[in-house]
Amino acid sequence: MKIRNWPKNERPRERLLTQGPGVLSDAELLAIIIGSGQRGRSAVAMGHDLLHEFGSLRNFLTADRKRCLKQVGIGPARLAMLWAALELGRRLHLDVLRTGPGVHDTHATSVFLLTQLRDRPYEVFCCLYLDRRHRVIAFEELFRGTLDTANVHAREVVRQALTHNAASVIFAHNHPSGTAEPSQADRLVTRQLKESLALVSVKVLDHLIVGDSQCTSFSERGLL
Repeated sequence: MKIRNWPKNERPRERLLTQGPGVLSDAELLAIIIGSGQRGRSAVAMGHDLLHEFGSLRNFLTADRKRCLKQVGIGPARLAMLWAALELGRRLHLDVLRTGPGVHDTHATSVFLLTQLRDRPYEVFCCLYLDRRHRVIAFEELFRGTLDTANVHAREVVRQALTHNAASVIFAHNHPSGTAEPSQADRLVTRQLKESLALVSVKVLDHLIVGDSQCTSFSERGLL
């Protein structure tokens, strides 16, 4: 049966509007973005099938493009809508940091960085640029590596900090292995960058290592 023929109090879109998105299952949320089903299969059924095929919502939304497009009913237009919804969620977290009173909460910063970096299959080194009140000016990906390394160049980091007129910075990079434990190389790079930025009066507030489900803060570990 098509969703439009369901009782109104059972339709995902109507339930979302009257009760809020939190009451919907992952499959129902996917159904709303997918929009419509196929002959003999509702959008909700498609959502259930996708979750079964990929194992989880996260696995589906971060899967390889070619694998996603092999799924029945998922073409380029629908995949684009799903990825757009995912990116909006990521940008919302950045908006919270940018428009808030300042980056004083490691938890909020960690949540943002997890949404940005934990699913990358390669190592990425990024920077949050902050003003004198620790409000976010910009977030940038500076260097991209292979599976387990990224070449970080102090000159480029200093140049970008000056370009953004940043008073301080927070570094972040992911470990594709899923562990969030800082390596000796991580500590060495952090020390070198801190010394280079000190020459132009830019303070390093933190360096966060992003794992699969958590971030490790150099500041909280006393490594700065």
